[in-house]
Amino acid sequence: MLYDITLKIEYAYDSLADAGRHILRLTPATLPGRQRVIASNLDVSPTPTEQGFAFDFFDNRCISISYDEAVEETAFLMQARVDRAALEPLFDVSPDLRRLAKELDTLNSVASEAPHHFRGRSPRVPPVAEIATWAGRLTADSQSTLEAVTAVCTALHREMAFDPEATAVDTPLEEAFRARHGVCQDFTHIAISALRSIGVPAGYVSGFLRTIPPKGAARLEGADAMHAWVRAWCGLEMGWVEFDPTNNMMAGEDHVVVAIGRDYFDVAPVKGMFRTAGSQDTSQSVDMVAVRS
Repeated sequence: MLYDITLKIEYAYDSLADAGRHILRLTPATLPGRQRVIASNLDVSPTPTEQGFAFDFFDNRCISISYDEAVEETAFLMQARVDRAALEPLFDVSPDLRRLAKELDTLNSVASEAPHHFRGRSPRVPPVAEIATWAGRLTADSQSTLEAVTAVCTALHREMAFDPEATAVDTPLEEAFRARHGVCQDFTHIAISALRSIGVPAGYVSGFLRTIPPKGAARLEGADAMHAWVRAWCGLEMGWVEFDPTNNMMAGEDHVVVAIGRDYFDVAPVKGMFRTAGSQDTSQSVDMVAVRS
């Protein structure tokens, strides 16, 4: 599927902000065999004093910017054309959870794709006893790792309500879990915590999801936002599998990847610091249009 994607993020500050330093992860990734970026462009306003480009540990494309003078607002406009391959038929060849642990013990790699980086505590996903108990009960009879992953993500979709007013970007995952309300970030963080608690390496994927309006309704340009879903390591033969617990589906050709990491801390679209007083207002919009199938 070929997509044209436009992302707009704007910040307005109550008072002038200076000494700004930011890392941007906004551009879709190139993933051989899965996703190809045909063209992309990122406009930053005001024009930064300095701008650089690099890849982080997890091979995410990062742009660093800095401002020497004070600004009243900042705006980011990302435009890309992306070719996303269809999801191939998925056959469950994953081991059960006991054999998964043995397979993990045979791995010595610490490369960015190694599952060991995604097994324990990470900045935004600590161990949570009640989530571990919940996950253990759900997966007690699972015959394979993929079955356990599906059970956790499906249960989250069934038990949690999507509610953009319930949480903020820094809401602890245990708070969202107890309330059973949240957004895709909350669904994903809870799924990661649950899967790690039963021994399944799990990480965070940020990106875009094409949404299709109800029959007879017009597609609203810019009405969407960035999306998040979980990736889980399902053994030596099956490798990494991506599941969207917010929508109870495998991540497929309607999901365009921007970045991967242990949790949101590693993939935040705009991360950094500046010096100011007062608060800030933030707005975000996404327009994802299928050019052709």
